[in-house]
Amino acid sequence: MTLEQTKQPELLDVGPHRGIWVDGSGRPASDDATFSVLDPATGRVVAEVSDGSVADAAAAVAAADRALPGWAATPPRQRAEMLRRAFELMVAETDTLARLISAENGKSRADARAEVAYAAEFFRWFGEEAVRTEGAYGVSPQGGTRTVVTHRPVGVAALVTPWNFPAAMATRKIAPALAAGCSVVLKPAAETPLTALALAQALSRAGVPDGVVNVVPTTDPAAVVSAWLDDPRVRKLSFTGSTGVGRRLLAQAAQRVVNTSMELGGNAPFVVTADADVQAAVAGALVAKFRNGGQACTAANRFFVHEDVRAEFTARFGAAVEAFTVGPACQDSSQLGPLISSQARDQIVALVERAVGQGARISHRGSAPSEGWFYPPTVLVDVPADADILDAEIFGPVAPVVAWSDEDDMVRMANATEMGLAAYVYSGDLGTAMRIGERLEAGTVGVNRGIVSDPAAPFGGLKQSGVGREGAREGIRAFQETQYLSLEWSP
Repeated sequence: MTLEQTKQPELLDVGPHRGIWVDGSGRPASDDATFSVLDPATGRVVAEVSDGSVADAAAAVAAADRALPGWAATPPRQRAEMLRRAFELMVAETDTLARLISAENGKSRADARAEVAYAAEFFRWFGEEAVRTEGAYGVSPQGGTRTVVTHRPVGVAALVTPWNFPAAMATRKIAPALAAGCSVVLKPAAETPLTALALAQALSRAGVPDGVVNVVPTTDPAAVVSAWLDDPRVRKLSFTGSTGVGRRLLAQAAQRVVNTSMELGGNAPFVVTADADVQAAVAGALVAKFRNGGQACTAANRFFVHEDVRAEFTARFGAAVEAFTVGPACQDSSQLGPLISSQARDQIVALVERAVGQGARISHRGSAPSEGWFYPPTVLVDVPADADILDAEIFGPVAPVVAWSDEDDMVRMANATEMGLAAYVYSGDLGTAMRIGERLEAGTVGVNRGIVSDPAAPFGGLKQSGVGREGAREGIRAFQETQYLSLEWSP
């Protein structure tokens, strides 16, 4: 990797043969294989990174297993202080990390800086949670015994993260795992391994012992993750990704009854009522839809706008969409970056063409560069209720708008999906917003706001959008097992 040419952050000490992080240092793949990380804005090579194999996956687990007893026995306060230092390092190096995220992910510099702030907060939050040890002590109902309930780390945890938020999806798993006393092996997405490696180095500088955090980038994720799930030393799987892959991992995890957490796909409805503040709804819609170019599992996917305000909403929303500045992150004026790959762009092109063929109409569209994997932000109206685009997780800057007049019909349409991750409701009456929000089948609902993620809140989905919760107290519990001790008691 040529750091000078690509202007990669100076903190990233990684080359073509140091891209696997095991036992506190970078190393080559066991077979010396490497792969290219590409800049989505240009298609050019950003870096060459070690391409991990099953042998490297096993080495990572061995290191994590060796480190586990000492880390689990480390006092919670010491673990908390290390996580706090990692938080401080990320905050101090925000611009450097943001440049790195933009280089491999393509998101705008503003989006990347916001992600760093969000990602760092997981280290601070779970550093504070690490010392909030909870237990219970009680008298057995029949007498003669006392019951002590405590929590212990589940063990070596395998973490699998996506490319769309390469820092936040990693810290959201690493932080609670470390706070609970677990050691981890992380497989980042092949599109964005550099951020994960930077985080591993930051944790090392924060004092986390060698072997507690291990990172294996790979272009063969099925083999690496399968090897982890087959390894008896691995007792936890935390996965963020598509529902299809999640189903397969759940089936494999069942073979050894591995503790699992799954954050899967989304198809979020964005509801605007007749009495909503349209200007506020548009502002929320722009964030909910176009943050990270729409490449988020929580992105607003389907806009259900009451027919009384549909014209005003669409006009305001469409004008804002047409005004977006789309371009590479190296241009500070860019508000939207490219899609992650040419395949992702081609899928969006096909999805929009199919929607238009089914009766939808493009009412507003921005502009986008011809070089790189860009797609112009687009608003669709007159979208039929049975259009394919309403059943798809779009994962791009396209907003289909559906008019509604009857609340029951709207709720039925909003819930007519196997997904149930996030939803949004804008209304001028809080009671109306709460009523609709509680009727929506989603694990997280934004009420008069377009951002729902918060490290202090339990995040996860209903139906086929996942199993378990991340963040809040539930986040650390996901990496702990409950144990009770029955004490013979003779007064």
